Amino acid sequence: MTEKALRLGTRRSKLAMAQSGQVADAVSQVTGRPVELVEITTYGDVSREHLAQIGGTGVFVAALREALLRGEVDFAVHSLKDLPTAQHEGLVVAAIPEREDPRDVVVARDARKLTDLPRGARIGTGAPRRMAQLNAYARTHGMEIETVPIRGNVDTRIGYVRSGELDAVVLAAAGLNRVGRIDEVTDFLSVDTVLPAPGQGALAIECTADNADLIAALGELDDPFTRAAVTAERSLLAALEAGCSAPVGALADLLADGQIVKEMRLRGVVGTTDGSTLVQLSTTGPVPETHEAAMALGRELATEMLAQGAAGLMGERAH
Repeated sequence: MTEKALRLGTRRSKLAMAQSGQVADAVSQVTGRPVELVEITTYGDVSREHLAQIGGTGVFVAALREALLRGEVDFAVHSLKDLPTAQHEGLVVAAIPEREDPRDVVVARDARKLTDLPRGARIGTGAPRRMAQLNAYARTHGMEIETVPIRGNVDTRIGYVRSGELDAVVLAAAGLNRVGRIDEVTDFLSVDTVLPAPGQGALAIECTADNADLIAALGELDDPFTRAAVTAERSLLAALEAGCSAPVGALADLLADGQIVKEMRLRGVVGTTDGSTLVQLSTTGPVPETHEAAMALGRELATEMLAQGAAGLMGERAH
């Protein structure tokens, strides 16, 4: 008798299906059990409003979590940057696999890079974080650009460039990698130009907290370095935003001496969407050995950023 298939809850988008499929294969290998995808439509998928208006983080996650708690699926895969920073009672992130490329990328007309876009170029992105940093970069480099808010899947966004409606769009490298379209990228943005969203490029595999066997099995897919990095980034985000939809970028990377990883550097940025004011700081310390140490790294940098004026940039907190 074959073991019952594990049910993996996933969003229906092409990207979600691609990344869930990759996780399903990996889970099958470590558990020896078949994995079937269960497609779940989330509010974020059906709403046409801009993300900032419908509550930003969490809109793609809630329906998957409800299915988990109701026992309709055994585990779920999220893009980590979509997960709210607060821990959900009754659920546990059993694994954060090794992270994909965290960078943002440009897909532009005529294979252009960011620096050779025409004067007044219209650049589409759904993220205030990207707008703030692109506008700040343009200001300091004498470029004239217009950032245009867009929504939609990868096809829709790249379609704006192909149709000539926009000169370029900015997307996450990881998403394009996962759907096999990385060859359409015309420029990889250095993290010195645009810091990614906290957790960008990483996936979270979540299940119920009482499923000890599954937690142990999924745990084999966990990458401790990725977990430490994204924990620090998300801790920074939680301490900075505390409920407002502020454009925060963060990246923790490992500094190695040859093959030996010595330290972790955490960088954070927050700014006004027009790019007129940015607060950007970094801190470097030993690689966090515990969840608490990674959380502390993020909180400490957030405290410094708030002291440097980040609080004044946040706008009104959404109640």
